[in-house]
This record gives sequence, structure tokens and C-alpha cells, in this order.
Amino acid sequence: MIFKILKKIILVYFLVIIHFVAYNQVIKGKILDKETGNPVFSAAVYFNGTSAGTLSDAEGNFRLDVSKFSSMPLSVSAVGYYSVSLPKFSVSEPNIIHLNSRTFELDEVVVSDKSHARERRNNLMIFRDIFLGTTENSHFCKISNENDLRFTYSSDKDTLKAFSIKPLLIDNKALGYKITYYLDKFEFNIRDSIFLINGDIIFREYPTAGNSKGNSFDRKRKSAYLGSRMHFLRTLWFNEVDSTGYKFWNSARDTLAYRNLVSEYDLHSKYLKYHGRIWIYYHPAGEESLMIFLKDSIFFDPNGFFEPNGIRWEGAMAKQRIGDMLPYDYSPDY
Repeated sequence: MIFKILKKIILVYFLVIIHFVAYNQVIKGKILDKETGNPVFSAAVYFNGTSAGTLSDAEGNFRLDVSKFSSMPLSVSAVGYYSVSLPKFSVSEPNIIHLNSRTFELDEVVVSDKSHARERRNNLMIFRDIFLGTTENSHFCKISNENDLRFTYSSDKDTLKAFSIKPLLIDNKALGYKITYYLDKFEFNIRDSIFLINGDIIFREYPTAGNSKGNSFDRKRKSAYLGSRMHFLRTLWFNEVDSTGYKFWNSARDTLAYRNLVSEYDLHSKYLKYHGRIWIYYHPAGEESLMIFLKDSIFFDPNGFFEPNGIRWEGAMAKQRIGDMLPYDYSPDY
């Protein structure tokens, strides 16, 4: 009898601890206009590249469960404002976040639809190819609000620039995702075929429970995942690259191992550390990619998230654009 009572007490205590820990993983805060101090309504608060997010209310307040992505920066975006990324945020105190107005960009000279219809069509074709990609999956992607895109050229006409007055709404019918993309920068150097894309992305999955379309999405998602940057970094985190079909080497063709790339600070913090270039070969697909380090130390996590400005990709992994992207909370069913 005493044993049963003690067992119940221990169980209740355990559940209380779990509830306390889970509660502390829900952050709260307020979004304000930096200039006026007014609350920003319907600002998106999310983890870039995931399906985890929420919107601020009429008073600028928000709450968000961060338990799955606490190692990632928190992103905040709103129409008419610059997006912000918060590498650190508080789980115990309200987070007060200020957004800077983006009215300057709305005054830029734009290409008129009526007077430059042909030029706009050409610009849209270039933008789609670079932004969505040219793979099979990308052909099933559609930007529903292309009219919100604006194009300009540099003074020497070598660089095409694009920005959007609203977040881009993308329907990926191949992988089964509705995507919201906050485009911060798009530049394409026509002469050298070099491009730069910066922005934040939120995924929303199609409701496919129990239908045959869901099985089709599962197959295509898994195909997009295997051999991707996300797949490589996840297997690298767990030191499983050899067993999953990856090989990588340096410029001298010396085969590298986990210890040559990864520095472990603790069980939850790992960094990529390497000087130079690394060639990556994914045997099942027969594809080769190039990983160029731009920083001495690059944080990455078990979801496959990494500091995007720390690495430049070339080869097979560089061809994967929005049309082949998966959220960081994607988990393949092996």
C-alpha cells in the first residue's frame, strides 16, 4: 500500500516537472514599430525554414512554442517592414521586438507592367528559374502573387534586382506545401550568372491524411531529401555520413572524416570548421557537390539548419532552390 502511494507521488512529481519544462519552452513577446512605438498587427513570428510560427495580435502580442527549434534564430516579418533575426531570445521574460519601416524600397523606380510588358515577362522568367529552380519539382511551383514583384536594374544594366511589396505566396504541388517567402534581396548578375537571394520562409503542409495524394508527396519529399544539404548536414551531425552513402575530400583529394569538419562544444552545440573547399559525393545518386567555407566557424544543428552566410554551395546541392526545399521539421519515413 505504501509502495503504491509512493509510486503515485513520484508519478505526479514527474508530470509536474514535465509540465514546467514544457511551459518554459513557450516564449511570449510584443512586436512594435521602432519609429512610432505602435504595435504591429499580424507580424509573422517563426523559425525560418520550418512550419513553426504564429502571428501577432492587434496589440502586437504573440506566443510561440520553441521547444523543437530553440537552437535556431527566431525570425520576425511583417508587410512594410524589414525582417529581423534574433539569435538569442528569452524564455522567461517577454521579448520586445522593434521593426524598421521599409517604405524606402516602395519608392524605388519600378518596371511598369503596361509600358514594359515584354521586359517584365522576361524578368519574371529569369526570376522563376533562379528563385524556384529548374528541377522537375520546381515546374510544379507557382507564385500566386507575382504582381507584387518589382524589378530594377543596376546603372550598368548588368544586374537585375527584385523585391516584393508583400510576402511571396508559393504553391508547391509536387511536394505538397504552401510557402510564404519574405524576400529581402534578389540580385542576378547577367554577365557572370551569379545570384544572391536572401529571405525567410515558412512552410504549411497540405492536408493529406489518409488519401493517395499524401503517398505521392511522401515519395517526392523523400527523393528531394536524399542527397540534399539538409540530409548531408543531418547525417554529419550524427556522424553517419559513411553509412548513408556520402564521401568527401579536400582540394588535395585527401578523404576527410567527421573529425576533420566538426567541432563539438557540448552535446547540443556543434560547429563546422574548415578552411577552403570540400567536395561531397553522394553515391546512391552519383552526384557531386562543392562546399566552400566563407567563415572560420559555422553553427549547425541536428535538424540540418546552418548559418546560411557561412557556406557557398556549388554542384548538385546548389541546384536545389525553393522548388526542392523541405522544412527543417521534415522527417522521412524510412
